Order: sequence, then structure tokens, then C-alpha cells
Amino acid sequence: MLNTVPSLSFLSRWRQALPRLSRTWLAALPAAIVVTGPAAEEFPRMELAAGIHRIEAEVAATQETREKGLMYRTALAPNQGMLFVFPQAARHCMWMRNTLLPLSVAFIDGQGRIINVAEMQPRTENNHCSAEPARFALEMNSGWFSSRGLKSGMSIQGIERAPAPR
Repeated sequence: MLNTVPSLSFLSRWRQALPRLSRTWLAALPAAIVVTGPAAEEFPRMELAAGIHRIEAEVAATQETREKGLMYRTALAPNQGMLFVFPQAARHCMWMRNTLLPLSVAFIDGQGRIINVAEMQPRTENNHCSAEPARFALEMNSGWFSSRGLKSGMSIQGIERAPAPR
């Protein structure tokens, strides 16, 4: 007859090894968290205003952060967005590769004046460009600008405090 009940010595060895295994897994946990990292990279933040409307903007001022933008985000708070700071005023274009949210983008000149606003659909590679040379682009939830009556010629306050592009 085959004995299917494990021997006591096996259970005893397993019980002794369990605390060591638990300590090993607990020690490895912080390394796993660091390797996988948070889902959304931490961008510097600044407060902007459009008339009476407050904006909490993450700032993308480097080539790397401008390329990543809001990719892979699944939600934005109602008054949260991303300010793209470009090294020079030019006819900049935006696209929505790997961007999961529909967004509105306002292209803004160096004085904070809105040049034009474009609506962008998720996961598309269509170019949405400034109508004139822009120094900044501000992405918000889809419809944010139109629902607040913000359009070409209006100003974004606080943009002069944006960090210099790198």
C-alpha cells in the first residue's frame, strides 16, 4: 500500500523553512516595486488659470516628458491637464498614440494667448497642429475648453511661471 500522507519530518522541515521564505519574499518586495514603478510618472506640477477656472497642470518640459505626455493614463481629474513647454515658438503638432483618453489641446503663444483649440480622439496618430507658432500646448479632458467658453484669443494666466524647456 502506498502511503500518501507526508511524513512528519517533511512537514517539520517545511515549517522551519517557511519563516525564511517569508523573510526572503518580504526583502524582495521593495525591489519589485522599484522595478515596476508607479503607473504614471511623476511630472512637476503648476497651477494655471483660465479666467475663473483653475487648472492643475503637470509640466512636460523635456524632450522625454513631451514625448510621453499623457500616454497610458486612464483618467484625469476634471481640472487636471498637462502643459507642454517647447524650446521655441513653432507650428507644433500633437498626436494621440498610446493615449487612452479623449483630450482637448489648446495651443498657446509665449504671452499665454490661446491660438487655437483642437479635439483629439484616443489611440490615433492624426496630427493636431497649432494654427500659428506656439510656445506651449495645454492638454485637458475632451471638451474642457469649449464647455467653459474658452477659445482663440483668450488668455491662460500663470504660464509665465512655467519652467524653461530642457
